[in-house]
Amino acid sequence: MTRYAWLAVLLGASALGVAYAWWPEAPREARVAAQPAPARVAAVRRETRPTLDPARFVGKAARAHQVAREIPDVLDQLYCYCECDKHVGHKSLLSCYTDGHAAT
Repeated sequence: MTRYAWLAVLLGASALGVAYAWWPEAPREARVAAQPAPARVAAVRRETRPTLDPARFVGKAARAHQVAREIPDVLDQLYCYCECDKHVGHKSLLSCYTDGHAAT
């Protein structure tokens, strides 16, 4: 075989390999529908105080307080790395948004 024939065979094999790797096994909807959703356990919120009104702040602090008001369950599951649980008595990252601590 000539050098160009080997090159054509190599390129053809590479193209088949790429096509095989990208070929879908089944429609995504079929794969998703076949698997039941995992059970979700409702976590008990540790912080029960409401978050501060975002209107009290400006700029990024106002946006952060607005997000805290929108996703309190997520923030309640996160640890605050400034160690305010030891010094201020906070229970989670959500606690920082119930007083002025998050704005400082």
